[in-house]
Amino acid sequence: MDTYAIVRPEHLNHHGYLFGGALLKWIDEYAWLVASRDFPGCTLVTIGMDDIVFKQRVISGAILRFQIEPVKKGGSSVRYGVEVFSDEPGATNERHVFSTTITFVRLDEQGKKCDLPAEVRYRSLAGGTLTA
Repeated sequence: MDTYAIVRPEHLNHHGYLFGGALLKWIDEYAWLVASRDFPGCTLVTIGMDDIVFKQRVISGAILRFQIEPVKKGGSSVRYGVEVFSDEPGATNERHVFSTTITFVRLDEQGKKCDLPAEVRYRSLAGGTLTA
C-alpha cells in the first residue's frame, strides 16, 4: 500500500534537509495505519525498526512515497517492509531514500502480548494473502 507526504519547512533540520526524526515518525504512523487495516480490532504497538540507514538527503517540497507491505506474520507479531522514495520538484524520476522493516506486536486489554488472528485478509495486498 502506498502513502504520500510532502516535506515542508517545519520538517527540515538545521542543515535545510529532512530531519530524520520526521521521517521515522511518518514511517511509524503510516505502517501502523496499514497494520491496523490488516488486523482490524487488534491493539498493535511498535516494538522495533531494523537497519535505519538514510540513503539520500531530501529537500523541502519533495513528495515522499511510502511503500508498505507485510513481510512476515508470527504468533503475536507482524513485520512490514517499508521503502521510501522522494520525488523532488522538477525531477523526472523518484529517488530511493530509505528502507527498513518495522515490527508490531498485538496486546490484550492488560497490555500483555497475545496472538494475532490465525486467518488474515491483508487489505494492504492486492491478493489479500501473504506468501512466505
